[in-house]
Amino acid sequence: MTRLSAFIESIGLLGPGLPDWPRAADMLVGRTPYAHAPAELPPPAGLPAVERRRTGPVIKLALAVGHEAVANSGRDAATLATVFASSGGDGQNCHAICETLASEDRKLSPTRFHNSVHNAPAGYWSIATHAMAPSNVLCAHDGSFAAGLLDSLCQVAIDAAPVLLIAYDSEYPEPLRAVRPVSDSFAVALVLAPEASPRTLARIDVGLTDAPATALANTELEALRRGNPAARVLPLLEALATQRACSVALDYLPDTRLHVDVVLPDAGGVFSNAAP
Repeated sequence: MTRLSAFIESIGLLGPGLPDWPRAADMLVGRTPYAHAPAELPPPAGLPAVERRRTGPVIKLALAVGHEAVANSGRDAATLATVFASSGGDGQNCHAICETLASEDRKLSPTRFHNSVHNAPAGYWSIATHAMAPSNVLCAHDGSFAAGLLDSLCQVAIDAAPVLLIAYDSEYPEPLRAVRPVSDSFAVALVLAPEASPRTLARIDVGLTDAPATALANTELEALRRGNPAARVLPLLEALATQRACSVALDYLPDTRLHVDVVLPDAGGVFSNAAP
């Protein structure tokens, strides 16, 4: 595989005990202790009142990190191509639909059905931001974040334009949880650009590897990484938070991981072509 590169301009993050990227970065580098707590999902910004009332937790999760990343990038959300990645969409909505279909009254709410489609968050995002740029929505089980990152990097390389990647997953209620034990709610958003800018945090150079996925030293954060497909991004976020050039391996396919080199600029703001 040809290695793919892009510059990370900004990050959005929301998860259990991780309310946003700045505070999550402090926890990832150990400046503040990590304390697990249910993710607090804010009302989805930018939506008309009628649409806002129809949103479920996954849509709130995806829009929250998307808005944070775009705000930190200084870009216009309406102009950004997007990639949405999730292993299973809205598990709670799926559970409610299954309950309805298993009951005597099998009339399904139109809103429930509307929110069950895998591209629902992308649709709400386009309404909230008036985005007309292309949008891809994909799923790759536990490798969904990695698949979304590869898709985004390909677009950056081919179109020479920035891309917003939003990866998200939420927990399933029982009995679905017994066969798909996704823990908590977690989402991350990255604005990826083809060229460096004053806002650039790092460059990433990405290829494939058969090395094992990078684990986190913090046992609670490692449990989150293993328990939520979107949280497979945490080793990369830890490297970005510590502002160190390094390499990490992220879960992708059963026998294949993503090898990600994190490259930082030198004192003059120039990025080396050499991997760390």
